[in-house]
Amino acid sequence: MNITSFLIYCFIVTFTPGPTNIVILSTAHNFGTKKAMEYSYGATIAFGLLLGLSAMLNTVLIAVIPKILIVMQIIGSSYILYLAYQIYKMDVSESAEIQPATFVSGFLMQFVNPKVVLFTMTVIPSFVMPYYTAPPALAVFATVITIIGFCAFVTWVLFGVLFKEFLKKYQKTVNIVMALFLVYSAILASGVVELIKR
Repeated sequence: MNITSFLIYCFIVTFTPGPTNIVILSTAHNFGTKKAMEYSYGATIAFGLLLGLSAMLNTVLIAVIPKILIVMQIIGSSYILYLAYQIYKMDVSESAEIQPATFVSGFLMQFVNPKVVLFTMTVIPSFVMPYYTAPPALAVFATVITIIGFCAFVTWVLFGVLFKEFLKKYQKTVNIVMALFLVYSAILASGVVELIKR
């Protein structure tokens, strides 16, 4: 097994901007570390569950995923666009009740985020299962990947905290840019780009 390729793949997918990371950054910027970490904990648990499902149900999931991918793309893209709208209209002067980032929303986001679902359903069969198939080994790899994902989420929380003053100074611009990144993510997740290329 090529551990270097495996780790590079995991780090690139989890640390690069995606819907979850952008929501974490926005939450840290607008509502602080506590709310961003709450969202991150929910996202991490769901991420680990998806990895566990992938390890346990690999052959079934590989057969089912192509059939449900279009549904996931529609639901996921719609939810990501909703989050983009929430971030765009977000204002720290408003009541905290409008906060979109909670433990539950972080948890649920992973199940409608095609980037996360496809990563968790392919990383173990592609990199691990050709070499290790024993349940304890799969559990170790799923745990390692979950820890990498959590580190990525925490990095985005720290980024939001470290640059809080800059982000506050240009709050509306930052919210628009993050909303646009989410719209971009939604377009990629929808599968429209692949249809256009055909």
